[in-house]
Formats: sequence, C-alpha cells, structure tokens
Amino acid sequence: MRNVYDDNGILLSDEQRLTRLGGILRSTSLDEIPEFINVIKGEMSLVGPRPLLMEYLPLYNKQQFRRHDVTPGITGWAQVNGRNAISWEEKFKLDVWYVDNQSFLLDLKILFLTFLKVLSQDGVSKSGYATIDYFNGNSV
Repeated sequence: MRNVYDDNGILLSDEQRLTRLGGILRSTSLDEIPEFINVIKGEMSLVGPRPLLMEYLPLYNKQQFRRHDVTPGITGWAQVNGRNAISWEEKFKLDVWYVDNQSFLLDLKILFLTFLKVLSQDGVSKSGYATIDYFNGNSV
C-alpha cells in the first residue's frame, strides 16, 4: 500500500492506495505468510478469529468482545464463510460461534475450506474496497 492522502490530509481508501503487486499478494493470500512467524512464536494459532485493528477494541459490545476468548488465527470460521465480503455483524456472529464451538475437527474443516477459498480467491474484498470497510461499532 502507498501512503497517499487527499487534499485535506486524510488517508485515501485501501482501494485507492493498493499497488498492483499488493493486489496480487492480497488475491492470492500470499500477504498472510509472515503471520506464520506469529504462530511459531505462540502469539497466534492457525485457526481462530482474525485479529482486528487495536483501535476497534473500544467499539466492541460485550458479545463481540467474546471473540478474544480464544487465540487469534490466520484463518477462521468467518473467513471460510464469506471472508471480507460479509458484513461486520455477520463476521462477529461467526467469530463468536467459533468460540462456542471450537474443536479439533472444526479446525481441520476450516483449514480445508481455507485452502479452497484461497484457490478460488472468493471473498477477498468487499465490493468497493480493497479489503473491507472500516468498523464503526454497533450494538449487535
């Protein structure tokens, strides 16, 4: 991504800042490879809710915050059920469902489905965004 600002000094959207190489890395999910270092260090798991921006923390309601009851992962239930193409509400719902239903077999299923998603490049971005829109909080 490039650091490009508008005339008012506001950072342009991801879509406007994404380079051609960045687009290729995103569409093939190769940009996720460095996160394996976090898995090796024990800071992340292969499967779990994807970590979000720290600035979102005060915006979560009690139910949404439950996604932090498990270790964050490189891939998760929300990623194999829509990735960035689903709403924030649905993403949080899927993350909390995973927290409540976590198991070894579910993790294996998620890893298999992730492989299929990466091959199909399905749901890489939300329509009109390079990734997904900004989370502004809600009461869901």
